[in-house]
Amino acid sequence: MASSVLNLNVGILGHVDCGKTTLAKALSTTASTASFDKNPQSQERGITIDLGFSSLLVDIPEHLKNSCLEEQLQLTLVDCPGHASLIRTIIGGAQIIDLMLLVIDITKGMQTQTAECLVVGEVTCQKMIVVLNKTDLLPEGQKQALIDKMTRKMKLTLQNSVFKDSPVVSVSAKPGGSEAVSASPPVGLQDLIETLQKFAFIPKRYVSSPFLFAVDHCFSVRGQGTVMTGTVLQGTVNINDTVEIPSIHVTRKVKSMQMFRKPVECSVQGDRIGLCVTQFDPRQLERGIACMPGYVPAISLAIVSVQKIKYFKGNVNTKAKFHISIGHETVMAKLSFFGLLQDFSNTSEDNAFDFNKEYKFQNELLPDPTNDDEGARAHEMPVKQFAMLEFEKPTLVVPKCLVIGSKLDSDIHAKTCRLAFWGHLLESVEDKNYSTTVLPKLKIYKEKCKCGVVDRACNQYQVIGKSMFKKETNIQLFVGLQVELSTGETGVIESSFGQSGKVKIHIPDGLKESTSVLLPSMTKKKGKHSDPQNTLPDPEPIKIVLHFRRYIYDPKKEIIQP
Repeated sequence: MASSVLNLNVGILGHVDCGKTTLAKALSTTASTASFDKNPQSQERGITIDLGFSSLLVDIPEHLKNSCLEEQLQLTLVDCPGHASLIRTIIGGAQIIDLMLLVIDITKGMQTQTAECLVVGEVTCQKMIVVLNKTDLLPEGQKQALIDKMTRKMKLTLQNSVFKDSPVVSVSAKPGGSEAVSASPPVGLQDLIETLQKFAFIPKRYVSSPFLFAVDHCFSVRGQGTVMTGTVLQGTVNINDTVEIPSIHVTRKVKSMQMFRKPVECSVQGDRIGLCVTQFDPRQLERGIACMPGYVPAISLAIVSVQKIKYFKGNVNTKAKFHISIGHETVMAKLSFFGLLQDFSNTSEDNAFDFNKEYKFQNELLPDPTNDDEGARAHEMPVKQFAMLEFEKPTLVVPKCLVIGSKLDSDIHAKTCRLAFWGHLLESVEDKNYSTTVLPKLKIYKEKCKCGVVDRACNQYQVIGKSMFKKETNIQLFVGLQVELSTGETGVIESSFGQSGKVKIHIPDGLKESTSVLLPSMTKKKGKHSDPQNTLPDPEPIKIVLHFRRYIYDPKKEIIQP
């Protein structure tokens, strides 16, 4: 059992060909079965196409010695692809990291994929180290000046992000590059390792939560069983436990475990392990989830908290379809947005959704009000924003998991961020008939307004309104709602009047005298009550305004007022 080791997962992200895999190889003391582009397709294409895992073992830094019992710090290095077409894999890898290394080719600087990696990092972890790689390619006489210039540029880029205090370390993971005739020792690695030790922390681990395991590789071992390699996302697993692979609907018993080739009896959240279970066909599981039986359902609809990513320049509209990376799946879903206008943060948990509250329908996802560029629209913002996701097919989803919405079908060569919004899963619905069983429970409303005019007065306390409704409208739905007259009085709709869509309106405080003289009464013909010679023009009509809300998923079309 690895009780003397504190594990910290370090994600290595950056644009394609910035030297991430070379850096991981230079840093590592132990490689896993999935590291350094061992995938045949990686070797053929010359790029990382899958997550790679390796580890570096160092002494526990001084600032942690009094906080933990472990004697060594194990940095599990998660090498993520950099190619734009593999953003799904990058998102999956980023969800298992505690700390991020953002690698930049110093001869190229920030690129589009660098920015996307930065966005993924912002929503998955709180600490980052910037690594300026390939410093050996800089002109010798200008090297330090160019390093200093890029360092200042990166700090300026990060100053408004959660990574504003990130250190910047310059290295050359492989001087001379892959074409170098003789291998030269890496430059700057010791500084990077010391920075990693300085930034190390004790990550929060949810060991009492249900077991959840992100599987990234699967293979058979003759005479032993099937091995799933991956990262424990939460909970604990012991030998002889039963785990489920929900994508293929099988459960298996854990026979043995290894952590970087060392046998262990138990593993907890954050550990990188190989899990040997009783035999099944490994071709059925390229990557996915293993978990406590019954923990990960297949759902048809989700409600998520949502926040727009400021680097995404397009609109995110209701009824649009986006790629949704939810947990370790990426699927298409139709979006519907709505917001909570009142702040209930003191009475409800952030990770809970309340079906009893009323939510305003939104035609599009509104921008983050803390973004200075969008400050002019801050007055339109609800306190909280939500999205309803209707998946094209049932999707395996981990409770309360991270959700990222993207436009992955856009041009990968365009210099625009494809990541549009992010949030966390609040509610999930397995029932495929959710449109009749669940949606009617959602109190999502649209604000409506109907305008008409006063036709005449019945008496001081009652008028007839016209032009508000069509003759086929069910006026009974609007009975009891309050209206306002342009002359200042308020009234209440009492009933329909006749068959043409007119309504009777009760004026509780009575009509003003100045209003009464403008209105024909039921007992006088129009135009004769104040002008017997009919020489004056007709007065301006008195307008009636009705503001109301309508629940959009209510089959009864219930009408309410603000």
